Amino acid sequence: MTKTKTIFTCQNCGAQSPKWLGKCPDCNSWSSFVEEDVIPERSMRFEVGATQEQPVLLNKVEIEKEPRWETGIKELDRVLGGGVVIGSMVLIGGDPGIGKSTLSLQMSSNLSKEHTVLYVSGEESTIQTKMRANRLNSSTGDNFYIVNLINLEGVFEAIKKIGAKVVIIDSIQVIYTPEVTSSPGSVSQVRECANMLMKFAKQNGVSMFIIGHVTKEGTIAGPRVLEHIVDTVLYFEGDRFSNYRMLRAVKNRFGSTNEVGVFEMSGQGLIEVANPSEYFLSERTSNISGSVIFATMEGTRPLLVEIQSLVCKAGFGMVRRKTQGIDFNRINLLVAVLEKRIGLKLEDKDVFVNIVGGINISDPAADLAITTAITSSFYDKAIPKDLIILGEVGLGGEIRSVTSLPLRLKECVKLGFKKAIVPQGNVKDAKETADLKLHTFGSLREAFKFLWKEN
Repeated sequence: MTKTKTIFTCQNCGAQSPKWLGKCPDCNSWSSFVEEDVIPERSMRFEVGATQEQPVLLNKVEIEKEPRWETGIKELDRVLGGGVVIGSMVLIGGDPGIGKSTLSLQMSSNLSKEHTVLYVSGEESTIQTKMRANRLNSSTGDNFYIVNLINLEGVFEAIKKIGAKVVIIDSIQVIYTPEVTSSPGSVSQVRECANMLMKFAKQNGVSMFIIGHVTKEGTIAGPRVLEHIVDTVLYFEGDRFSNYRMLRAVKNRFGSTNEVGVFEMSGQGLIEVANPSEYFLSERTSNISGSVIFATMEGTRPLLVEIQSLVCKAGFGMVRRKTQGIDFNRINLLVAVLEKRIGLKLEDKDVFVNIVGGINISDPAADLAITTAITSSFYDKAIPKDLIILGEVGLGGEIRSVTSLPLRLKECVKLGFKKAIVPQGNVKDAKETADLKLHTFGSLREAFKFLWKEN
């Protein structure tokens, strides 16, 4: 009889310890260790030499184009890199109620027109899933199957019985295998079930989509366990109380991780937003200080977003720096540059910066727009509504060049912008766009002198 031993596993990151610890040494989370029974794996010595695949010369390997299936949702196909790769495993994460199951049902409905699809719902009954599909007007043809199962062995039997080529697991945290003694949702169960699903998908050419819950910090439960196993990780971003959602790939073995898909949540499910820039600027108010338009790059797509800033006198001698949609440390750095290089007295001011629309940006080309928004609010002077601002700001107050400037400017022209402030280092790229009046500057002081003189 195989001897069972007891270990303690962190339910946040999967770290293991022979004894209970109050604080995890890997992820620094408190009271996250749970006792689990583990059966040692069988010795692999008899399998040595039984490897089917033999070493081959790299220059002898023939490359074939990876076949993909289009989901019928262009924004999803864009984020996936062109469609679903046969035999791949995709993890979809996001806050509760943000649209993970809705997107999965809509995708399943489209794929079922050409392929056999199995939707495994561990949290809802088949009747509840059918009611949801009816609300979304999803097709329920002869190739679309649903089942309420949480036992992994039962899931494999159902897949083999109907010959499913696409499988959706909703969600991985409720699936369990009897081979692991811990409860469903534990790190051990999630890791073992994900590994078995991945192995099954690769061996049988089945495309797997698994839905994962998120922790309080906004990451998928057991992130180090799941993200290293699957081929692609997709995150839903945005406020679930808002109508708009953003789907972003943070890992993709078959495509870019910079692409983003934009959706609008409606009574009929998720609707693709063909022109995201127009949405982000739809409610912009003119003649308001602290508002600046910036063109960011999300993969191959330029997006125009509004950056808002509010600078006001601090109360009780304690200044505050608050950000939404941009790195907090980046704002502190830019505030320091404004104080040192421009002479802006912000030591007794609260500074708030917000990216409108719930989008998160990390593009350094937003630096000039952010500093302009802060300065605009400080002086209480509005920026012209038809002006776009681009540029990275260095610690010396210099404005550095940005990438993909022609693409950004073409998107600006499309939406009716007439003027743009761009880095002096992008003069050659800037000349390619003749429909926009361009102003190039090499430092913050020069750009601000032009802006406030013009206003």
